[in-house]
Amino acid sequence: MRKLEARFADVLTVVGIHAGKYPNERVTAQIRLAAARLGVEHPIANDRQFRCWRRYQVQAWPTLVFLGPDGEYLGTHAGEASFDALASALGDLVAAADSRGALRRRIPGRATGSGPAEGGAPDTGPLRFPTKVAAAGADRLFVADTGHDRVLDLAVDTDAATGEVGTAIGSGEPGFADGAFGEARFRHPHGLAFDGATLYVADTGNHAVRAVDLETRTVRTVAGTGERGDLVPWEPLAGRDAALASPWDLALDGRTLHVAMAGLHQLWALELGEERVRAFAGSSHEALADGILRGAALAQPSALVATGDRLYFADAESSSVRWADLRTSFGERAVHTVVGTGLFDFGDVDGAGDDARLQHASGLAAWGEGLLVADTYNHKLKFVEPEARRSSAWTDGAECGGFNEPEGLALLAGRVVVADTNHHRLVIVTPWDGGGPRCRPLALSGG
Repeated sequence: MRKLEARFADVLTVVGIHAGKYPNERVTAQIRLAAARLGVEHPIANDRQFRCWRRYQVQAWPTLVFLGPDGEYLGTHAGEASFDALASALGDLVAAADSRGALRRRIPGRATGSGPAEGGAPDTGPLRFPTKVAAAGADRLFVADTGHDRVLDLAVDTDAATGEVGTAIGSGEPGFADGAFGEARFRHPHGLAFDGATLYVADTGNHAVRAVDLETRTVRTVAGTGERGDLVPWEPLAGRDAALASPWDLALDGRTLHVAMAGLHQLWALELGEERVRAFAGSSHEALADGILRGAALAQPSALVATGDRLYFADAESSSVRWADLRTSFGERAVHTVVGTGLFDFGDVDGAGDDARLQHASGLAAWGEGLLVADTYNHKLKFVEPEARRSSAWTDGAECGGFNEPEGLALLAGRVVVADTNHHRLVIVTPWDGGGPRCRPLALSGG
């Protein structure tokens, strides 16, 4: 959309109509935070009662409705579309309006909207919308500082709940560039995974996977072209030749780096030795349907954990926790669901089997015999027992003011580090048998 706004700056006005699927998405304050997080600058209307949705007979997210200079209805497009296709269609509409003298062109300039005000984003401290976190040893933590388009290396004292920013990986300016730490550029990075002295980064906004060499202090691209793709490579492709689609999280299993490919509703596998990538699971149809790897349907997988013979994933758009086989013979590998029943089945309900409900869960961490889940739109952490298919509330962070859309989880020195995304902070959660987990914000210095 940004490219379209730039291409047709003198004739195109974009207005976002937000009809939220989830209750959390219908809260105006949450919409405002999402707009700031994504850098959206055009106006947004909160269609929480779905009036515009019904007026234009919308059936799917996203849907584009085209109106002419006098407000006349020109057409609708449902679903994703390439920039080239949309630019061509808009060019035809502009030419038709121009031919009848209906257009009044304006001097291109920044529109007043819901995004950052003139002068840049507000100061949120060292972090701005942090998403994923990854621990290295007992006192070192890496955090995707997503709103600042960089990754931070922190020295953490979990007992004191303090952290010091050591190194910033990336210039902090959005872009797509390899090179030394201070020169490299990311765009909305999320998932992180370690392989020795290499930190892999899911560079979501650039549709790429980047490799950070912590010894030479350089960044290089190992998969992705920088442009969004829509093809499914069941046969391996060279990583740099493959167009990815919003890689959201990473998990290492041996020499295979698994990628939560949220934009294509799939899991992919990147073989590190050859740096070749292929689709691993998911038909690319958005739904919740178990079955063999290629036939199963996923819905915006956004978090990964590899444990033993299972690859667990949080399927955000179906508010579910699921897993794929890693060790059985390939033809017998399948996707299974632990918690969750469908795209429109969500809520905040503890329980077992199909009775349990989450709301847009997008973070995972292995914890004992189960999983900790960042139940993002419920602003809680849940504990999920895979064998019993049971989900229960673990903490809502009330001791430290509550969470606001937590997304990332990591285990550090027996504690849990939470990326409390919309509060622009990290929180240390300490298990305590005497009355539930205790939490403290991580006080950061430097950066």
